[in-house]
Amino acid sequence: MIQNPKYVLRQGSNNQFYWILTARNGEPILKSQMYGSKQGAAVGIQSSRNNVSDRNFDRKTATNGQYYFNQVATNGEVIGTSEMYVTIAAREVGIQSVKTNAPIAAFEDLTIKVF
Repeated sequence: MIQNPKYVLRQGSNNQFYWILTARNGEPILKSQMYGSKQGAAVGIQSSRNNVSDRNFDRKTATNGQYYFNQVATNGEVIGTSEMYVTIAAREVGIQSVKTNAPIAAFEDLTIKVF
């Protein structure tokens, strides 16, 4: 099912907040660090939307030989970390997906409790 890309805000069991950027196919592309507040997470989402040039992606290789990337701000701080990929080419597809989807992604707040 095709859907719109979105940032999904969640609250962890430690009461900290994090977000996940999902692609049009609903698969996660990028997960943020943990934030102490919703405001901090919102700033992180805006940073992810703004930092989408190639220099904002730090390509990495895990100790198990798989590939991943960090999206970084202009100050070098990590904004989010990708899933693991089996090939370099798949990692590049993930980076392109962030570049394409982050600026236009909707926002969904799953921390709001509905009674």
